[in-house]
Amino acid sequence: MLIAGVLCLAAAAVAAALGAWTLWRPRGTALADQVRRAMAPTQLAAALMLTVGGVVALTAGSRPGLLVLIVCVLGAVGTVAAGSWRGARFALERSSAQPAGCAGSCAACTLSCH
Repeated sequence: MLIAGVLCLAAAAVAAALGAWTLWRPRGTALADQVRRAMAPTQLAAALMLTVGGVVALTAGSRPGLLVLIVCVLGAVGTVAAGSWRGARFALERSSAQPAGCAGSCAACTLSCH
């Protein structure tokens, strides 16, 4: 359980660092910047779950510690997956709502419209 707890704490530190780094960056206007910034709370929540799992794995007994560790890791992975899914849906909706370069008018556009 010692190795699993330490690995969980290391993953929590990486997730927290990525989430904090994203929040401290200046806001961008690009769609990718907006999606990346929207993922920061998800990363911080996953970091918190991984921290709890790592601490419990290091301090509790084998059986309860393993159960809490599994639940926390699955929760963190599920949280990041759900946040990524939501970010991808947001990006897809935004990119399909605004045609690139044509300003919504195919008549005045020199690019091919689909």
